[in-house]
Amino acid sequence: MPDAGTEWWKSSVVYQIYPSSFNDSDGDGIGDLPGIIDKLDYLHLLGVDVVWLSPVYPSPWDDNGYDISDYTDIDPRFGTLQDWDRLRDGLHERGMRLVMDLVVNHTSDRHPWFTASRAGDPDKEDFYFWRPGRGDGPPNNWGAVFSGPAWTRDDERDEYYLHLFSPSQPDLNWENPNVRAAVHEVARWWLDRGADGFRMDVINFISKNPKLPDGPMIGDHGLFAEHAINGPRLHEFLHEMYQAVFAGRDVLTVGEMPGVSVEQARVHTTPANRELSMVFQFEHVDLDHGPGGKFDPRPLDLVALKASLGRWQTGLGDRGWNSLYFNNHDQPRSVSRYGDDGRYRVESAKALATTLHMMHGTPYVYQGEELGMTNAHMDDIADYRDLETLNHHRLMVATGRIDARTAMAGIARMSRDNARTPMQWDASPQAGFTTGTPWIGVNDNHTEINAEAAVADPDSIFHHYRRLIELRKEHPVIVHGRYAPLLEEDPRVFAYTRTFDGRTLLVLANWSGEEAPLELSEDLVGPDPRMLIGNHPEPDRVLAPLRPWEARVHLFGPE
Repeated sequence: MPDAGTEWWKSSVVYQIYPSSFNDSDGDGIGDLPGIIDKLDYLHLLGVDVVWLSPVYPSPWDDNGYDISDYTDIDPRFGTLQDWDRLRDGLHERGMRLVMDLVVNHTSDRHPWFTASRAGDPDKEDFYFWRPGRGDGPPNNWGAVFSGPAWTRDDERDEYYLHLFSPSQPDLNWENPNVRAAVHEVARWWLDRGADGFRMDVINFISKNPKLPDGPMIGDHGLFAEHAINGPRLHEFLHEMYQAVFAGRDVLTVGEMPGVSVEQARVHTTPANRELSMVFQFEHVDLDHGPGGKFDPRPLDLVALKASLGRWQTGLGDRGWNSLYFNNHDQPRSVSRYGDDGRYRVESAKALATTLHMMHGTPYVYQGEELGMTNAHMDDIADYRDLETLNHHRLMVATGRIDARTAMAGIARMSRDNARTPMQWDASPQAGFTTGTPWIGVNDNHTEINAEAAVADPDSIFHHYRRLIELRKEHPVIVHGRYAPLLEEDPRVFAYTRTFDGRTLLVLANWSGEEAPLELSEDLVGPDPRMLIGNHPEPDRVLAPLRPWEARVHLFGPE
């Protein structure tokens, strides 16, 4: 078991595993827990401190496991509870921790709680949001994240139930104290079994305006209005859960919060408020969304990205805590999205990582990111598996809003399936992921981009990530330093400093394929500069122009 320590997660790096796509041990084409266990030495070599496991609970698999039918078991496709125990022990023996995915805004419609609620069981009758219709339609105008209305009429109960995602994912009614008590019991069960914390799925959705009024229309629906998220009892619910579950335990809690502001996050993550360790915010990953949403992408505006991330750095710099990510199971691959997955794939992947890992907060690495895995570049809708993607394509094409070619262009760039193609372990058929037929296709470029080749190459993206992780452990300025932006209006260069205990970290990254001069004062450079890490040979001077996609980090101050 790793040594306990106050707020250990501040100096940690978290690695997210999407189990279906990580490693398949039995040839059924789906990754599993024994497959993860087989790769623990790989994760240990990378140097990460925490593994976050996306859902592995029993599920009908309508939304890739985020529709849970049993919170205290393992889906047979992934293995057994005994396999989970072996994974926990294997991580703890290597000094790493295990964080589970807690999905408690909604359950599956096949969860026993919903079955009982639908049948009118007095103990579960109000576990979900049931309402009569309004005229011939649903109770309000809310729309679901995955398109369509947020209400479905149930014939058995003769009422509508609320689902902010798929109809197979009915929302739990957190206004009911028995719901909250049941969720607390689930969380305690996993912590007592040896989990080290939770990533909490869309946790700011749990408090809604209890009157469920109509919302102002945004696009096709009014979901992301004041009534559906960040509701009036959110702080109360999170604090109550902290007191009932987390108080006295040495755990990490990160709440996924679409639509959260810096000011709200400060409250959620201030230790004295006893709510969460940190939050996942979406502001920076929404910047390249066009008027039509995520599937209507626009080129990245680096100045806007710097301003966004800078707001969070300074806003949570003196109170609370940041999470740092570009990639996860819901985002396209960052090297394809923000970098250059062609000529400068290696350099740009390293530059993006350097920019992020030197910031104030806890970095998250998504499986394959450390290899520079790219978007899948699939051009046939039949190759996709993601519910959100398929629903979007069906809606856009069936209604004639856009033509199929335009729809596919947006999907190819932004679909969640870009992150869900199998992990590329080697150059063999199916990338060493499975001996069978994978549940989703393997990226063709696995013959060149794979873990076996990366580990063998000392100058690979993998080893660049390993060195970034080592630096976090060696230099307190990376964990604790105050953030100050530089060159805020430069459209190509991302630059900032971190200062702590007499030391200054200077981070310089060229986010373009052209040479970029550094319009910085020589006074910025302190005595005896040391380059901690770079993705090009060391320059002749600290403020030399940055080469295409060059990133480097210099340290000034006492040894």
